[in-house]
Order: sequence, then C-alpha cells, then structure tokens
Amino acid sequence: MRLGSLRRVAAPVAIAAAGALALTGCVASERDQGSGGGDDAAKDTFVFAGSAEPSSLDPAFASDGESFRVARQIFEGLVGVEPGTAEAAPLLAESWDISDDGLEYTFHLVDGVKFHDGTDFDAEAVCANFDRWYEWTGLAAHENLSYYYKAVFGGPGEDSKYDSCEASDAATAVVTLNAPIPEMIPALSLPALSMQSPAAMEEFGADDVQGTADAPQLTEYGKAHPTGTGPYKFVEWKSGESVTLEANEDYRDEIADVKKIVFTVIADGTARRQALEAGDIDGYDLVAPADVAALEEAGFTLLDRDPFNILYLGINQKQEPLDDPLVRQALAHAIDKEALASSTLPEGTEVATQFVPSTVSGYSENVPTYEYDPEKAKELLKEAGAEDLELEFNYPTEVSRPYMPDPAAIYEAISADLEEVGITVTATPEPWAPTYIDTIQGGEKHGIHLLGWTGDYNDTYNFIGTFFGTESMEWGFDDKTVFQAIDDARNAPLEEQEAAYQAANEAIMEFLPGIPLASPVPTLVVAPDVAGYPISPVQDEVYHTITFE
Repeated sequence: MRLGSLRRVAAPVAIAAAGALALTGCVASERDQGSGGGDDAAKDTFVFAGSAEPSSLDPAFASDGESFRVARQIFEGLVGVEPGTAEAAPLLAESWDISDDGLEYTFHLVDGVKFHDGTDFDAEAVCANFDRWYEWTGLAAHENLSYYYKAVFGGPGEDSKYDSCEASDAATAVVTLNAPIPEMIPALSLPALSMQSPAAMEEFGADDVQGTADAPQLTEYGKAHPTGTGPYKFVEWKSGESVTLEANEDYRDEIADVKKIVFTVIADGTARRQALEAGDIDGYDLVAPADVAALEEAGFTLLDRDPFNILYLGINQKQEPLDDPLVRQALAHAIDKEALASSTLPEGTEVATQFVPSTVSGYSENVPTYEYDPEKAKELLKEAGAEDLELEFNYPTEVSRPYMPDPAAIYEAISADLEEVGITVTATPEPWAPTYIDTIQGGEKHGIHLLGWTGDYNDTYNFIGTFFGTESMEWGFDDKTVFQAIDDARNAPLEEQEAAYQAANEAIMEFLPGIPLASPVPTLVVAPDVAGYPISPVQDEVYHTITFE
C-alpha cells in the first residue's frame, strides 16, 4: 500500500474546465457552511469527488460503484466485511445459523437499531426486504435494475431460490430457500441487498418504476428518500452536481470527525486532481497513473487497493458473426494485452488470462490462452469467412472506473490492434450515466464493448456467476455447458469447490464469451489532513472512522 508523507502543501491552480471550477467552488462553499464558518471552526465536512453521479439512491436497483459508494454511508446489510479485506463479517445480524442442507438461515439481529425515519429495524423489516426482492414484477424485475438479486437468487418470482422469511421474534429472522445458495452469507454484504425501511419504501413508491428497460426512471424513493440504518442520512441530491449526507445522531457506533459528506461529480481526471490541489475537495478515486508521482511528492496521501477486479472486452453474440467462436478467437489473438497494460493502465497491473483475478480461489493455470498473434488472427478471420469484418465498438465516456481509468485510451489501443488485422471498427461512445450501462445490459443493440467488474466479496461465483451464470443481454449467448460448469462449481462440496471452479474457468475460456484484459491497481488520494481513510479491496469504505489532523 502506498502512503504519501503527511505534510500540508499549498498548491492552488486554475481549474481547466469552467464547469469543474464552478462546481468545486460550490462544494467549497458548502463545506464552509457545514463547518460553521470562520477560521476557528473545527472541520467536519468531507468532500469526495467521484467520476460520475449515482445511477440511483436505491441500491437494490443499482450495480455501479458510484451508487454503492453513497449507499454504503446510508445503508447497512445483515452482513458486512472485515475492515480492509473481502471477508464476510457480522453487521446488522450479530450472528447466524445455517441448516445442514443449506436451505434455512437463522439471523440473530443487533438489538435497538432504528432506520433513519425512526421505525424499528427488526425481523419483520428483514422479511419485508426479502419479500420485496422476491415480489418484483414488470420493470422492477428486469435484469437491468434488479441485477444483483438475479445474480445471487436467480431472479424474482418463480425463478428465485428464495422461498420465505419468518420473524420468529423481533430479533430473529428465519430465511428459507428452495435451493442452496452457497455464497449467500458473503453475498448479503452487497449494498444491493442492504436493509431498507419498509415504511419509507411504501410511502415513496420504491418499486413504482416507470420508463423502459433501457431507460428506466428513478422512483421518488430512489431520488429523494433513501432510508437505511447507516451512520449517515440523506440530505439532498443536486442531479449532475452532488449528493449531500449528514451524520445520523442516533447511530449506535461513534462517528468521528465527519459530520457531513458531500459527494461531488467531476468527470475529468485532471479536473479532479486540480480540485484537490486547490483545496476544494478532500479526496478522489481512480488517480491517473501519470499523476501519482506528482501528488505523492506534493504531500498528498495515496492509497492503493489490491487489484480485486477484471477489465474485459465484452462480446455480444446476438450480433453476427460474433456468435462464431473463430471470430471471437481472432479478436483475442489480435489484442496486445501487455502493450495495453503498459500504455494505458496503472503500474502493477496484472494482465488477465481469465475472468477472475489471480488472488481468487478457483483461478486456473490451465485455461486456454490466446497469445498476441496478428497473423493467427487474420487466419482465423479468413477461416470464418469474416475477412471484411465490421464491428460496432461501444465504450463509456465521462467516467473512470477502478478497472478502466481511461476508457477512451483503452478503446484507442484496442481498436488500433483490431484494425491492424483488417477489422473495421465503428466507435459508439456514450456517457456512463445514464445511458451506457442501460445500452449494454438493457438491450441487444451493441457489439463489442468495454466493461469490467470489481469484486464485491471473496467468492469466485461473484465474478463468473455474475457474468455467465445465466443468459443475459450483455453477452447474448445460451450455452448450457458453460452454465452447468458454473452451477456445478457453485454447489460442489467445500473440499471440491476450488477444483470445480478451476474447471469452470477453463470451460469459459474454451468457449470464449469475451476477452479478459487486465486487473489494474486502483489508486485513491486524500488531502494530507485526512487520517484513517478505510481503504478496502471491495470499496466497503464508510467515512465515520475518518479524522482530520
């Protein structure tokens, strides 16, 4: 982990973009007001710049990191993670018992917890949340919204592995499944499966989703009334600008120095760095590799997360001839992953051979590999009758992700490799929010695309099961062999599971639904006076432990 020296450096600079200047000026004003104003007022506001705004304040309908960054301050799940790790730990459930057949989970709840609206967090509330997910219909049940529930539980209604929930008493909730979910305990640490106030969800129509599958509209609850049990409460969302939270005075644990949080949006990485140097923000994520040395030298604190992620080139097999394995193999041989990593990704990036990082159990040394070989790529295209191949290439703009710090640069490098073997590429860039994810996961009209994944917890299924556990619009294939290999591994006896996941990874790379590219090292930076930032490989970073020095 990289830590800069803790010394204050005055580095005011002009913000290049006028929009960023106006925005950070507004945020600085909010911080002054939040701390009571005046030079002697104790600092109590933490301003953090994200590269995009949340897609929703209702984490059940989100799958992106910016939404979850905010959600983790507001909401808590039955299960959390051990600080600084990806391992499951008690949170709202202080303990649990699991039946021998893996179908019954008895959760023993922390006593005396209330939601931000003053209603009790109890077993009835737990069951209301589980029933909510199960009962989704219409747009709410679409995979573009209830992405994680489908990934973990199989989907709502008759597709779900969830059967029922019973509140045997106020502090005990018994969840019954109709089929085992071996990773259910770590999965419950997902922000998407957080506990939310049943009263607030009902009052503000949490499930009254309007619009279309590729352009859903936020509910009143998802825009302005998120209600959890966490250390911070929602105050305001200025769309396109910022989300403001305040400390939950009734929170059961201590809240250190941060009494107010402002999540501001600065899409451009250079503008984020300049805002930090100017003192307008206290930190930002996804530091550009070229900025690391200068920030470290200037005295800012740099924190590296472990590379618990995968960047990939997705391939939509609903678009011919991408359904031809020879064409997919040609694409894989055409891409110079080593050059891509060295030219566009942070130092320490690991080139990927499969859809899990090397640190995850089930990683296989025996997967089929597709070395950089332009001549082989040309031969495969000729064999497939696709010598004049034209492809749409979707990639996001106005965003940086832990696995994808500069999407445009990655696109340029890969498209140049593809054009070298005779493939004509048509660029289709789209803003990350709100359109890109909706295009890729909500419909079939896309070709090859850049996307990735930061692991939510330390379980192989969270990677390959989320990607390929069932048919989806992102990948557009229905191969029972791949699905069965993943399911077999998921349900294998514990002592056999690692080998089964290795076999599943080998089957996936034989089928080659897409091309895993790399596992980058994401770097976060905070101001020199910020201490105790809770860096986490799964981004479980809640700000109530931060102090100002």
